[in-house]
Amino acid sequence: MPQTKDTGNTSRSTTKTFVLRVDAETMAAVEAWAADEFRSTNGQLQWIIAEALKKAGRAKRRPKQG
Repeated sequence: MPQTKDTGNTSRSTTKTFVLRVDAETMAAVEAWAADEFRSTNGQLQWIIAEALKKAGRAKRRPKQG
C-alpha cells in the first residue's frame, strides 16, 4: 500500500512513495540521462512520467497561482 507523505508545502500536492522494479539496463540508462540533465534519478523519473502524462493528455492542469 502506498504511503502518503505530506511535504508541508501547501503549493505542492502530497507525494506517494512506492517501490518500482526496473531492470538494471533501464535503470543505468535513466541514471545516465538524469546525470546529463543535472537531475536526481528520482527527479528524472518524475519528469519522464509528467511528460508522458502530458503527451497522452492525461495530466491534470494545475491552478494558476498569483
